[in-house]
Amino acid sequence: MANEVVDHGRRRFLTATTAVVGGAGVVAAAVPFIKSWEPSARAKAAGAPVVADISKVESGQMVRYGWRSVPVFVVNRTKEQVATLTTKDVESRLKDPNCDVTSQQPAYAKNPHRSIKPEWLVMIGICTHLGCVPDYKPKVGPEPFDPDWKSGFYCPCHKSRYDIAGRVYDGVPAPLNMVIPPYHFMDDTHIQIGVNPKGAS
Repeated sequence: MANEVVDHGRRRFLTATTAVVGGAGVVAAAVPFIKSWEPSARAKAAGAPVVADISKVESGQMVRYGWRSVPVFVVNRTKEQVATLTTKDVESRLKDPNCDVTSQQPAYAKNPHRSIKPEWLVMIGICTHLGCVPDYKPKVGPEPFDPDWKSGFYCPCHKSRYDIAGRVYDGVPAPLNMVIPPYHFMDDTHIQIGVNPKGAS
């Protein structure tokens, strides 16, 4: 036995084979473990951009879309509604008429209509007070909560009011204008919510 010749070639082969099989086993065990760190398909979908087809949204109508688990209001504003946005009687009643709190909208929406195109409002439909979903009140005319109502959004939870651009009225519990999400027009009939226009940050 002591005089047996050691087959070094066979030993190297067995060592290499064991290392390869062991390495493959480690990789096979690691893949599902590492995959478990990735967000689920549901989580990815929740944060993914949403395409809104606006081809059938009539003037004065609002539709809702879900993005990142929040409602997004898309409103096709009438000419009368757009005209109210720059009147002194509306602007003088707002907390932040010039949209100076920049965290509430992207730079391309820092204007009186808070949008890329004046007639289209794209806005996260959450009240900035305690997170209720405000009602859309499209009528330009007296409402029980405001005899000089010029259309906009009314929060039934604590009576906060916003104009038709989501700018908050003074003297209500809500502290800030409603949030404008990143979005852009893909074409004349589709908006992508969650992605800024090309060249915008």
